[in-house]
Amino acid sequence: MNGAARGPLGLVLLGATGSIGASTLDVVARHADRYALQALTAHTSADPLLELCRRHRPRRAVLSGCAEDKALRARFAEAGCELLFGAGALEEVAAAPGCDAVMAAIVGAAGLPATLAAARAGKRLLLANKEALVMAGPLFMRAVREAGATLLPIDSEHNAVFQCLPQHGGAATLRGVRRILLTASGGPFRATPLEQLHDVTPQQACAHPNWVMGRKISVDSATMMNKGLEVIEARWLFGLPAEAIEVVIHPQSIVHSLVEYVDGSVIAQLSNPDMRVPIAHALGFPDRIESGARALDLGAVGQLTFERPDLARFPCLQLAYSAILAGGTAPAVLNAANEVAVESFLAGRLRFTAIGQVIEESLARVAGGSAEAIEGVLDADARARRAAAQCISRLLGQAA
Repeated sequence: MNGAARGPLGLVLLGATGSIGASTLDVVARHADRYALQALTAHTSADPLLELCRRHRPRRAVLSGCAEDKALRARFAEAGCELLFGAGALEEVAAAPGCDAVMAAIVGAAGLPATLAAARAGKRLLLANKEALVMAGPLFMRAVREAGATLLPIDSEHNAVFQCLPQHGGAATLRGVRRILLTASGGPFRATPLEQLHDVTPQQACAHPNWVMGRKISVDSATMMNKGLEVIEARWLFGLPAEAIEVVIHPQSIVHSLVEYVDGSVIAQLSNPDMRVPIAHALGFPDRIESGARALDLGAVGQLTFERPDLARFPCLQLAYSAILAGGTAPAVLNAANEVAVESFLAGRLRFTAIGQVIEESLARVAGGSAEAIEGVLDADARARRAAAQCISRLLGQAA
């Protein structure tokens, strides 16, 4: 899409105060003639959002976790920005007529309704919220097809796959593809003795060796649940069965994913670990625009290594594959139980090694259902959260 030929692209950024939001705003600022910010959103971070609005001058802002506040509204108005409140406002700005493209960067299940609203409105959707596909893959992809939305992945792994696939008419195809290989860094505990994982602290789990990410995603990387969620996401994005999507550990985080073809060829996408690379690709597609990322120097990297994941070390990865095979709302249960378990771990209540235990028990306890309607998905999400909380309470009682 050539922004210069058709005027600036109207962009809504859902989740502006997170790490993806910061990287997106950095890329957008480098190409001010191509993009017009329509709205920035945050949950409750009023002061950081206000500062972003002063700097980037969007037309509107949303605080989705806050009730109406006249004083806050006045402060944003002074910055030339209309402030909206509540979760419903996310859907409003995502589907608004002045919005051409939506960067969906809200972490977790909270981002699903607005992301789905953007798809149903036929927007160009830059998807960094993997939970939309994990929780409601069939529903979400149907909405994209029926509304004629354009879906571009932002996760570095899926964006890499997209870049490695053949393109036909501006869309990726699976012509001649045998399998996808998603790379994983292995996180901070790839080589930690298994007996030491029991005492891992939140600070240690959040110290990712290669990427700068939020706390929840950093823990998901340490457990490799992040990669499990990405396998589910890839299944819906690219239409491949789970057995054709593999995970390989690549500690350097230079090769972001690979696509193997039936003739034995393997095509990979490489770059330094910087989220501005996939963001710039999706913002500019099909053009290439400057991202601000440091150029890759393979001589300085020296070597690229790969290994198979150890499922005894990373049981969450196997649980994700099990959820795919179970189908229906099982992935939504997996995601919800993981969010509850990770929150408890970050609060210092749950041991790192119990995260997978909570997820496994929740999957066993919550009956499956159809993921074809949003009501069923959200019901499964709620039941899974209750089951996970009960499991955590039981584990804490045993430890007391």
